[in-house]
Amino acid sequence: MGNSNSQAYSQTQPHSEHHQHQPQPSNGVSVLPPNSKPTVGRVLDRPMEDVRSDYIFGRELGRGQFGVTYSVTHKHTNENLACKSIAKRKLHRDDLEDVRREVQIMHHLTGHRNIVELKGACEDRHSVNLVMELCAGGELFDRIIAKGHYSERAAADLCRQIATVIHDCHSMGVMHRDLKPENFLFLGKEENSPLKATDFGLSVFFKPGDVFKDLVGSAYYVAPEVLRKSYGPEADIWSAGVILFILLSGVPPFRAGNEQGIFDAILLGYINFASDHWSSISSSAKDLVKNMLRADPKKRLSAVEVLNHPWLREDGASDKPLDITVLTRMKQFRAMNKLKKVALKVIAENLSEEEIIGLKEMFKSMDTDNNGTITFEELKAGLPKLGTKISESEVSQLMEAADVDGNGTIDYIEFITATMHMNRMEREDHLYKAFEYFDKDRSGYITMEELESALKKYNMGDEKIKEIIAEVDTDNDGRINYDEFVAMMRKGNPDLVTKRRK
Repeated sequence: MGNSNSQAYSQTQPHSEHHQHQPQPSNGVSVLPPNSKPTVGRVLDRPMEDVRSDYIFGRELGRGQFGVTYSVTHKHTNENLACKSIAKRKLHRDDLEDVRREVQIMHHLTGHRNIVELKGACEDRHSVNLVMELCAGGELFDRIIAKGHYSERAAADLCRQIATVIHDCHSMGVMHRDLKPENFLFLGKEENSPLKATDFGLSVFFKPGDVFKDLVGSAYYVAPEVLRKSYGPEADIWSAGVILFILLSGVPPFRAGNEQGIFDAILLGYINFASDHWSSISSSAKDLVKNMLRADPKKRLSAVEVLNHPWLREDGASDKPLDITVLTRMKQFRAMNKLKKVALKVIAENLSEEEIIGLKEMFKSMDTDNNGTITFEELKAGLPKLGTKISESEVSQLMEAADVDGNGTIDYIEFITATMHMNRMEREDHLYKAFEYFDKDRSGYITMEELESALKKYNMGDEKIKEIIAEVDTDNDGRINYDEFVAMMRKGNPDLVTKRRK
């Protein structure tokens, strides 16, 4: 669940007011004593209901900045749905408006074939729950990689659906602002299942001519005018252009070892079609990509123009399979590494006293009740004392990033992990200690079983372990050796989401 700045949006609200108080489908049954008034929730501003009175919660499907999405089953109809639970304790004043807006926008867009359908929203003491259709077909790239064969025509079909989402949103006065492959899911497992856009946590209502200033989105997909903090709905087309570029070549158009490097490349705007990645791609496909990635938003195609492009018309794109290396590159690009997170924690636990004495003192000065953990309030009060000027939303981001086990507080090790600088991590002995931590039997390799038990220990179990190993395992022997591990740890990890308020 993303957050976004409320400063630019006061003018967008009239557009959405009629959604705010309309009766929503009820997801729960509140049993109240006679004559008592139901408690009204502070987020949705209507009577609180218990989502668990109607739904049985199953496994976790994914987690974002505020919300965790679970699979749920309706107790009476047995219908399988998804429920995004947004923890209220993590929401600050300006986030409340964002959650309300997410609910309004999803109600507003429900009914479109390529947009995930909101079945209802309710609030209890602890969380706001958005119940929506379950997309069981998996993420966009996962499906492509799993199929293992892939053509321009298949890419064109996906691009058509993505452009349809943008057209539906823009014609309804909504800008998505966080279009990326992870936010496109297939409804079902079947071949012709529709692709659905999800996660409207950063979306806003807009009127023609509105200008937005806040930097939101995700590094690879963010448009140059968003980085310049003056943009409109054309930014969504840019993000879709980046997705299409990856669908055709397996790599993003703007790459670098870290987030700042990616931003610099985006602002420079040079797109290289001369590389061997593009040698077998048709000129019509290149033409569409080029026109979706025009640096000047006024010259960029609109959603309707994208849909009318010859390459996207039925049979416009060739059915010849694309080079298999496209899939390999895509696989490497998309596997955001869980192993790396755990390895950072291990390194933090093994740093020597003099290396972390400063960080330890910082932690102690913030942990005012000396209980070994820092709460949001302690962090908010402690950072200014250290001379750090930081806004409340940045504090909540730091909190979110550091709170690896998601329990709402940062413990000492989490704090060190989050604040430890990369240059310390580069040191060989730290990397070796981390490798040894995973390699329990000292065989010189990290195996599936070893990785599984390490992830479980850090409450990060049930990850796609085979995929993590496959991504790091460059010699394809099914396990990770020390060189592969070091290469992974040193590789820039720019997939940090820039859900900052500026």
